[in-house]
Amino acid sequence: MHSLLAQQTRADRPLSSLSADANSQHGQSLRSNPLTARAPMFAPRAKRVIFLFMQGGPSQIDTFDYKPQLFKHHGESFKFRDARKMAKGNADTEEKLMQPMWKFRQYGETGHWVSDLFPHIGKHVDDLCFIHSMHTNGVAHGPSTLFLHTGALNLIRPSMGAWISYGLGTENENLPAFVTICPSSANGGPRNYSNAFLPSCHQGTPLGRAEQPSRDADIRHIENSSLSASQQREQFKMLRRLNAKQIGTQPDPELEAVIASYELAWRMQHHAPQLLDLSQEPKSMHEAYGLLNPETEDFGRQCLMARRMTEAGVRFVQVNYSDNGSNPRWDQHSKMERHATHAKATDQPVAALIQDLKQRGLLEDTLIWWGGEFGRNPFAQNSDGRDHNPKGFTHFLAGGGVRSGFSYGATDEFGHEAVESKVHMHDMHATILHLLGIDHEQLTYRHAGRDFRLTDVEGHVVKEIFA
Repeated sequence: MHSLLAQQTRADRPLSSLSADANSQHGQSLRSNPLTARAPMFAPRAKRVIFLFMQGGPSQIDTFDYKPQLFKHHGESFKFRDARKMAKGNADTEEKLMQPMWKFRQYGETGHWVSDLFPHIGKHVDDLCFIHSMHTNGVAHGPSTLFLHTGALNLIRPSMGAWISYGLGTENENLPAFVTICPSSANGGPRNYSNAFLPSCHQGTPLGRAEQPSRDADIRHIENSSLSASQQREQFKMLRRLNAKQIGTQPDPELEAVIASYELAWRMQHHAPQLLDLSQEPKSMHEAYGLLNPETEDFGRQCLMARRMTEAGVRFVQVNYSDNGSNPRWDQHSKMERHATHAKATDQPVAALIQDLKQRGLLEDTLIWWGGEFGRNPFAQNSDGRDHNPKGFTHFLAGGGVRSGFSYGATDEFGHEAVESKVHMHDMHATILHLLGIDHEQLTYRHAGRDFRLTDVEGHVVKEIFA
């Protein structure tokens, strides 16, 4: 048994009860659908989230966290308490500062500094809410990536998207509540979109995979080439009768959740293919998202798919800029110039997504969340690279009830450690849930004799960034 939202009457009862009209016409649910949209705990600022995951840890000091002192003291040695060396038993070490390889310039009415890596995103700084004081747990990709997604370093926990699906359901019962586009099988892999001990219907639906071009990304087994539409319909009716009979004699919330997943798959067969068909978009949209440019086409497709899914009612869409290698794309321990390749691939598509949602009136209640599992150090590694830095880095948000043209928190003069208005990853999780109308302390699930939640026993809502 489980507890759901503490303020809802469904708490402490099975996921659903069998409908009296279990053998009714196809398309109706055997029971109340566990993915049916549910009321939030309080008035939400956002209805849905698009998470743009920059796997590998983009460097905050080369992108959005302008530090003039790095240019001034380039090449000089200073003492730093480096997280990686501390984990190996070393304490204060002297390291040589390395300035950014790109110039910074001010954009918009706010005059926020952005490096030349992101000229397109720079044009939208007045729509963005920068959080420059992020810090997190873990110093390696695997643990920190899991922590970003699940709030735990090495335990099996539900991902954030699964928690949101569990708490709010989907806006469109013909589609899943949680979709992850081109996820990586490395550094957490399926655990990054897992339901863990939540009912299986809340697991993220993967669309493609990281090693596959996004133009080939689709939902596996969405089509049945061996049976005609009418044969599939008859098969579905028969399976529903069998399921109804079994549940009628042995009510089982876990079985009901599995059945609900299969029924969702049936409905998706009739709705998802059209949703994923980008040829329905006008040429102007293809141009805006960079689909006509080989450098931006892959990530541009992902961002455009995310907009279409969001518009159709998917609650949480994760867009992954990732691969399956041991060193993810933004992981430049040497040759920092490779940041330029990744910025080029993502800059225009992200800016297009922001502008597109804004023009459609969707940005008001859709939260965009951009960031990686950690940042990078202000001092050199291998002469021309930067090592991992979980002590201070930048994420940005847009839409969904956050302040626009706003910067919150700060790192030290070199961008190494968060020192002002610090925001832990647990705080980010709590804040996003709050924007969706969920109290992170009340969104719980009883498992193995205790109540679990995304933020464990921590998390502070950063209300200062709310519009």
